[in-house]
Amino acid sequence: MSRPESLSPLFRSLHSIKGVGDKLAALLTRFFGAPEGQEAIALDILMHMPSGVVDRRRQVGIAEAYLNQIVTLRLHVDRHQPPPRGKLHVPHRVFAHDDTGDIQLVFFRAQGGWVEKALPVGEERFVSGQIGFFNGEKQITHPDYVVEPDKFATLPLVEPVYPLTQGLSSKALAKLVRQVVDSVPDLPEWIGPETLAKHKWPGFAQAMQSVHLPENPVEAELWGPARMRLAYDEYFAGQLTLQLIRSTMTAARGIARVFTGEITARVAEALPFSLTEGQQQAVAEIRADLASPDRMSRLLQGDVGSGKTVVALMAMAAVAEGGAQSTLMAPTEILATQHFKTLKPLCDKAGLGCELLTGKMPAAERRAILAGIANGQTDIVVGTHALFQSGVEFHNLGLTVVDEQHRFGVHQRLALSDKGRHTDLLVMTATPIPRTLVLTHFGDMAVSVLREKPRGRQPIDTAVLSIGDYARVISRLQARLSEGAQAFWVCPLVEESEHLDVISAEDRFAELQKVFGDQVALVHGRMSAAAKQEVMQRFAANELKLLVATTVIEVGVDVPNASIMIIEHAERFGLAQLHQLRGRVGRGSVRSACLLLYKDPLSETAKARLDTIKSTEDGFEIAERDLELRGQGDVLGTRQSGMPGYRLAVADVHRHLIDFAHDDAKALLARNPGLSGPDGEAARTALYLFRKDLAIPLIRAG
Repeated sequence: MSRPESLSPLFRSLHSIKGVGDKLAALLTRFFGAPEGQEAIALDILMHMPSGVVDRRRQVGIAEAYLNQIVTLRLHVDRHQPPPRGKLHVPHRVFAHDDTGDIQLVFFRAQGGWVEKALPVGEERFVSGQIGFFNGEKQITHPDYVVEPDKFATLPLVEPVYPLTQGLSSKALAKLVRQVVDSVPDLPEWIGPETLAKHKWPGFAQAMQSVHLPENPVEAELWGPARMRLAYDEYFAGQLTLQLIRSTMTAARGIARVFTGEITARVAEALPFSLTEGQQQAVAEIRADLASPDRMSRLLQGDVGSGKTVVALMAMAAVAEGGAQSTLMAPTEILATQHFKTLKPLCDKAGLGCELLTGKMPAAERRAILAGIANGQTDIVVGTHALFQSGVEFHNLGLTVVDEQHRFGVHQRLALSDKGRHTDLLVMTATPIPRTLVLTHFGDMAVSVLREKPRGRQPIDTAVLSIGDYARVISRLQARLSEGAQAFWVCPLVEESEHLDVISAEDRFAELQKVFGDQVALVHGRMSAAAKQEVMQRFAANELKLLVATTVIEVGVDVPNASIMIIEHAERFGLAQLHQLRGRVGRGSVRSACLLLYKDPLSETAKARLDTIKSTEDGFEIAERDLELRGQGDVLGTRQSGMPGYRLAVADVHRHLIDFAHDDAKALLARNPGLSGPDGEAARTALYLFRKDLAIPLIRAG
């Protein structure tokens, strides 16, 4: 099922586009983030959306051109006033007029005589730019366009503005965009005629024309029909991919697991608390999936401290009742060790074999654990993603549990399930994900949500304070630590940066040592796993009172006695991070506090973030607000992790379209699982166009 021939103009090399040499091709390849070893293609230019438009349609006389307006004037050039020789700080001034008044055109560092050539004395030119004032005179500094009257058609009266990179000018990019847009072929339509008519959406090629080469600003607006259609297209391709993955995973037959109830009953008895209603509901949903002959593919999302690990343990215990093994994978060794410490005592009481497998183990210990996994003595294996490297052979792997799944894309989800042929998959995240993003990134999965916190969790008092109150903070902290409390102090950077005016964890540690001596320690991501582990163990054992850290403690650190969280430069953290960090306290019986220290001046966005954290502890409310403030790529960390961000769709404007795209993709596969015939061909075209090629081989299985 090869790529349709009609798409060839968009998949051609950049070198085939007029004006693109090796240097520009290399620059664009880096800029568009092409996969390693591959060059950017024409399609990358097409999918690079404008961030706004400049409206140059205001063609008036000089007298009606007002301060800060962008205007296009027809001027008569009167005279030039170049700067004195060698005085580069003095601008070159061009004096011009029209029937209504006079204006100056100002050029700094204008060498080589090009200004005189562009604006010959005695001739007329169209000039477009922003009106400024200097010494009471109107002027345009560095006009955007200067064109001869007979070339007026080349002046873009409505000009899209694109994100750029160093070495790439807006005019060079606009030239490339025009060539690529003109080469967009007629494609089969994957949107139903009723939907197109209902929303008054144009075809794909026309939508691209409107967005990139608009005749009026409305055509390119985010909420205009063209951009709405393109956002829907991108969501549709994403949803179709996720639905294909879901149908592939569930079509690969699972095992209808049988439960005796004995081991889960022993685990429930071993718990020091009873399950919340939400946990009971999630366990019931998971058990129903496990009992079904289809493979389970479920996302368990819950706020910090909502008890996801216990739900996972109940699922793993149920699988063990049928004689199968489970593995729980975490993104870091710290988090894997934390999970193991939580699970091991409960497993021991319930008679379940539970082992921790990490990359840093002595060879003999590792061999013994691998033998137990291979012969089936070990029921539950906890570790990092190294668990899926070769050399780890399971006797009968039945369930894979992945923690902090949002760091892994759909490729990894498929790979995870291949280790055990009939493995059920449960993924967990402590990042509450807004519904839009659940569909966007996890549309292939069923979802369970834990909304309430376990009984006994203490509320956390959150305060926002300027770093100017440092002395008062230290004094209060001394008093609390002397009463037996423990505290975290989080900084955004490990060491000093010459680019950022931010105190580092190392500098703050040195300052706090002067006050707290050997009661304070430092932990950060550049330390070895063993060194981090040692510091964390000393803090957990209450040998240390104050832990200075970077966000390495964001997930997986559980010290019930720690009741104070101080976050310095809180204005530099995202909402999800602030919420995760705050969740490190409030785990014991003592009322806890979180102090957000900020440095002035605060941007409006930073102020909104701090106000949100102060006003609520509801992770789902915080996640929705985070989506509004930052956009979907950041909320899930997708910009860093290589998971698909969106290039055409903007979550806070287009999120309502995801529901339509989800339903349409589902309906299409229900009536045409093999994507055959004209509507199937159109859908496959959309998958190629939006670079969802990984889903194409899955269609055959359908």
